[in-house]
Amino acid sequence: MGIVVNLDVMMAKRKKGLTELAGEVDITLANLSILKNNKAKAVRFTTLEAICKALNCQPGDILEYVPDEEGGAENE
Repeated sequence: MGIVVNLDVMMAKRKKGLTELAGEVDITLANLSILKNNKAKAVRFTTLEAICKALNCQPGDILEYVPDEEGGAENE
């Protein structure tokens, strides 16, 4: 599976909505939504830093590594 973005979890814990966070981070609502919905292919460190500052958290609170499952049908 790779890197999973848990931005929605942190936003809920901090009780911040998408529009509010987008304004604080100075990122478009569309781009923040892509990140929140785990559709992003990359994130800039400056954006990650701004998100962490706005949510008062660490990058590891937002990003998580989930290894691929082994032994599935694809590997047979």
